[in-house]
Amino acid sequence: MSRIATTEKTQEYLERYINGVKKRNPGETEFHQAVYEVAQSIFPYIADKPHYHEQQIMERLAEPDRVISFRVCWADDNGNIRVNRGYRVQNNNAIGPYKGGIRFHPSVTQSVLKFLAFEQTFKNSLTGLPMGGGKGGADFNPKGKSDSEVMRFCQSFITELYRHIGEDTDIPAGDIGVGAREIGYMFGQYKRITNRFVGVLTGKGLEFGGSLIRTEATGYGTVYMLENMMQHAGNSVDGKTVAISGSGNVATYAAEKVIQLGGKVVTLSDSSGFVYDSEGIDTEKLAYVIDLKTVKRGRISVAAEEFPSMEFHEGKRPWAASVDVVLPCATQNEISTDDATKLLSNGLIAVSEGANMPTEIDAIKAFQAAGVLYAPSKAANAGGVAVSGLEMSQNSARISWSEDELQKLLSSTMKDIHDKCVQYGQGENGKVDYLAGANVAGFAKVADAMMAYGVV
Repeated sequence: MSRIATTEKTQEYLERYINGVKKRNPGETEFHQAVYEVAQSIFPYIADKPHYHEQQIMERLAEPDRVISFRVCWADDNGNIRVNRGYRVQNNNAIGPYKGGIRFHPSVTQSVLKFLAFEQTFKNSLTGLPMGGGKGGADFNPKGKSDSEVMRFCQSFITELYRHIGEDTDIPAGDIGVGAREIGYMFGQYKRITNRFVGVLTGKGLEFGGSLIRTEATGYGTVYMLENMMQHAGNSVDGKTVAISGSGNVATYAAEKVIQLGGKVVTLSDSSGFVYDSEGIDTEKLAYVIDLKTVKRGRISVAAEEFPSMEFHEGKRPWAASVDVVLPCATQNEISTDDATKLLSNGLIAVSEGANMPTEIDAIKAFQAAGVLYAPSKAANAGGVAVSGLEMSQNSARISWSEDELQKLLSSTMKDIHDKCVQYGQGENGKVDYLAGANVAGFAKVADAMMAYGVV
């Protein structure tokens, strides 16, 4: 069969597959997007590998092992009974127990968590650690809630979830709206209910089994991936101007690592808007932002009031700035096609995704068509779950590793992920399609494990 005929046949299979996913999962647009983004890389790879088709591997991957949905009742400080909905999506455990964060945010839906769990399956595979893919959360908003209210919600949430998780079954971590405070409350309630002290959650405090650099890991890893891509292309982060969205752990520690590598960070943001600093956000300004967001829980606009060089842009995203690099570290689909066009016209050369699926599919295509170095989230932000996996290992062995050891392990893990992307994504012209490379590398390990188990 000719190459053109093969390509047409592959496209036909892809379209039939995606139509099937949409039919089985109506209205779940985020999940559809995540599956399509992976499938468009996988179907060309498996075109000459009929065993994957015969065993329906892609169909099985897009059907979670289970989706758990439950009611979460709690009382606010005024004694009012409140009701939220909680979830855990256990997508695939072919290479290890389910692993993935818990998200507390009003935008949480089954579709969002299914997309995150699906993506997590490939991300965890890329780390080389024995972890399957899962994700959970609730449509609870911790913003504006007292510590007591957050504690009562977390305790109610884990009282239902505890029966579905375990150190060898499913190990949740933090995500948007779930930090050290929330993990502490949930772990305390799990220990109280089960009378067991085990590594069932990661992102814990250092006092009770947590790992050094877990807070920094996702942001650092995003920049390590960026630097690996730049070096592979004969370039460097040093001297580059960088726009970052978000102002949580991922964004601020990505900024810290960019500064350490000689780059100039000019933006940070939150849901209210973004700040732009033409002089660059240095270590002093960054420390202020970290304190503002983690201790004072204030809005990013307050930083602009503190530093005269900062300008606050209300209700906008930081993608109109003239920069060399962007690190989207806030949320899904925050870079539109129009944003991509603006960034390209301003001289963009690289993108490394700190958030999960932050770039719309057409925007990704625009970046790739323009020759921009583009690292997808499943590769670029895998540093966080990699260190979570190392925390699991430390908990199992009842040991703690030093910060220096963990930094080296994180750096080497991100280098390994980069090299896998190159191995599976390098074209005949020498250019690397990091999206295809990440998807295929993540798929191959999970698919081969599934094949070994038979039809289960």
